Amino acid sequence: MMNSDNNGRFKRFLAAIIGFGAISVFAQDGGISAGDTAWILVATALVLFMNIPGLALFYGGLVRKKNVLSVLMQCFVLTAVMTVLWTVVGYSLAFSGTGMSEGEVNLRSFVGGLDLMMLKGVTPDTPADNIPKLLHFVFQMTFFIITPALMVGAFVDRIKFSAVLWFTILWNLLVYAPVCHMVWGGAGGYFADMGVQDFAGGIVVHITAGVGALVACIVLGPRNGYPKKPMPPHNLPMTVMGAAMLWVGWFGFNGGSQLAADGGAASAIVVTQISAATATLAWMFIEWAKFGKPSMLGAATGSIAGLAAITPASGTVGPIGALVIGAMSGTICWWASTVLKQKLKYDDSLDVFGVHGVGGFIGTVMLAFLMSEELGGVGYGEGVTVRSQFGVQLFAAVATAVYTAIVSFIILKIVCAVVGLRVSEAEENEGLDLAYHGEEAYND
Repeated sequence: MMNSDNNGRFKRFLAAIIGFGAISVFAQDGGISAGDTAWILVATALVLFMNIPGLALFYGGLVRKKNVLSVLMQCFVLTAVMTVLWTVVGYSLAFSGTGMSEGEVNLRSFVGGLDLMMLKGVTPDTPADNIPKLLHFVFQMTFFIITPALMVGAFVDRIKFSAVLWFTILWNLLVYAPVCHMVWGGAGGYFADMGVQDFAGGIVVHITAGVGALVACIVLGPRNGYPKKPMPPHNLPMTVMGAAMLWVGWFGFNGGSQLAADGGAASAIVVTQISAATATLAWMFIEWAKFGKPSMLGAATGSIAGLAAITPASGTVGPIGALVIGAMSGTICWWASTVLKQKLKYDDSLDVFGVHGVGGFIGTVMLAFLMSEELGGVGYGEGVTVRSQFGVQLFAAVATAVYTAIVSFIILKIVCAVVGLRVSEAEENEGLDLAYHGEEAYND
């Protein structure tokens, strides 16, 4: 049995060990937190998992079997292309240098410079707040990858593979990078200085991708036989697996955007789950009431609508806000993907605009009403009201949509003139798997 002196020394020794362990887990030299770093490493993997395999399988199952490999190829190769592009210049355009000072508008308010090309000057020990800058680089890279990949769903079955590459490369440089810089580039960024709230990419990812996809599918024109010829998904189990992977990966998408392993990340994940579940049920019950049977495809699509809509609001609203945004997105996105599309007669093949564009817009504007502390949100900043926040959110969303539409149209026309956009009628009838890749997904 220890005497009192030995017992005291033992307790001090134990406290020192625990304290040393806490320091080693939660902090490193240069202000970098090991705990935060560990979480963002995981979140990065989850967001990459959303694109390959998640989005690739989700889209791949929705197309006809003669085109499934072409969709998988587009998602897979875009991952490689955008990785290189982000490394060379994309990260620099998005995150290097904003305006000279907060409130001043100049070129750097809209797009970054070339200071970080090829990660110039960045070492493993270079911090970006509480995580290594290299980790911030690769986490943001996964957003740069998945945003153009989302657009693929609007023009499947009828676009040249070379056109996909040229369009998405130019689009990421001229649309994604400037919008990302204006929203997330920090003080001096055009939208950031206005006080816009876009936690994980309602404006940066979903509105840009949705509007860009809408313009692309209109410029390309409908698939041969659409809408008279039925074009059902060739493999719904594949689509459901992809949707499930997207749902899980979205925890990294939204939770990781806190850039810390803390209560904010936990809150983002909680509201993400609630919104996705609510939207799933909303879409399912609409179909059940209208058609007499709830479909698996509808439930899966509803979940993606709820995930897209909560993305911009996941850092500002609470559970009540998540329920509202989930219900609204499940309902309005269903209407946009069915009724609106039929009335306007555009062939957004896999409902990119109806789900991501409309969902991203819903979350972006609704967070202004739902972020109040009374509803469980984070509350408004000093001098900010519901009305002023709504005005900022609406302006940023609409301005981004207009800018994206104009630039996307110009890029499409340039690509059409250089390499052409649409495959021939014979190639479309044969299927892009054989016509462009010389392979078949299934051997009957």
